[in-house]
Amino acid sequence: MRHKLIAFIVMLLSVLVLAACGGNSQEDVLKDLNDKWNDVKGYELDASMEIKTGTEPRVYDVNVWHTEPDFYRVKVTQQGEDVTQMIIRNKEGVFVVTPSLRKTYKFQSEWPKQNSQAYLIGALAEDLLADEKVKMEENDKSYIFTAATRNNHKSIMPTQKIVVNKKTMLPTSVSVLNEAQEEQMVITFKNIDLGMQHKESEYAVEKFSDEEETASASAEVVNTEFQTYYPTIDWATLADEEKVAEEGSERVILTFDGEKSFTLVQQPIVYDETSTLPVYAPGDPADLGFTIGAITDNSISWERDGMSFFIASNNLTKDEMIAVASSLTPGGLK
Repeated sequence: MRHKLIAFIVMLLSVLVLAACGGNSQEDVLKDLNDKWNDVKGYELDASMEIKTGTEPRVYDVNVWHTEPDFYRVKVTQQGEDVTQMIIRNKEGVFVVTPSLRKTYKFQSEWPKQNSQAYLIGALAEDLLADEKVKMEENDKSYIFTAATRNNHKSIMPTQKIVVNKKTMLPTSVSVLNEAQEEQMVITFKNIDLGMQHKESEYAVEKFSDEEETASASAEVVNTEFQTYYPTIDWATLADEEKVAEEGSERVILTFDGEKSFTLVQQPIVYDETSTLPVYAPGDPADLGFTIGAITDNSISWERDGMSFFIASNNLTKDEMIAVASSLTPGGLK
């Protein structure tokens, strides 16, 4: 009898040890992440963002402020360049600010609610909860989640891998993948300060007009060697190319036909030193990776490399317009 009791105790202890050694379930980890990332009054983070969709990778420094309930400031600066763009959400609306050009666009938008971004940790938590097919793997130091994206790039970059540090329960990196499971964008988090709050007044758009960059702005926007940009996607068939000269500037209008027809207009940016007031922009902010533009159901516009671009179409989806925008390359049509 005594031997049976000892055997029973040994078996019970073994079960308890095995249970203790077992990892947390996926549901438990997801709940913990959502509670930690969303149940805070604010945060500030620094990250780097590498875009691999072009001919050469581009790397950006990203700084994010968020204060409950709906205040955001996302500052994006390309490494090696003096061009900075910001998305600001305050009680007056959503703004895209380019200090070097003294340009501010105002949107009547619910951003970022309808457009998840990989550098917003609250949005990442929502991405994980929204995907019923989310998968979790783990190693000694990290949880690795594979989940669907929910942003403007979701048709061309449908998958993301989110790596979370087990000790801190904070994200360390996000890789956004195309349909071939190739990395197209990588966010690397350098610092996340949960609980950091900025005052409402600190989100005022006027605070971010950087006059020190004005001197370099004219050099940035003058394109002495005008080069026409062409899309490199397979289904774009060029039907017509027209050059229009007006007020000392040249505008190029490209027309593409077929089932996915669209018109692409491009021209050098005209720098207006007196432009200080916000300009209303239709649609929603669109983070294209390399810049922040404006997207509607039938158009997308953005500025890049001293050029202004506009695509209009009744046949393209938003994802297809973004695919065209992302594929533009200066020089001959491929």
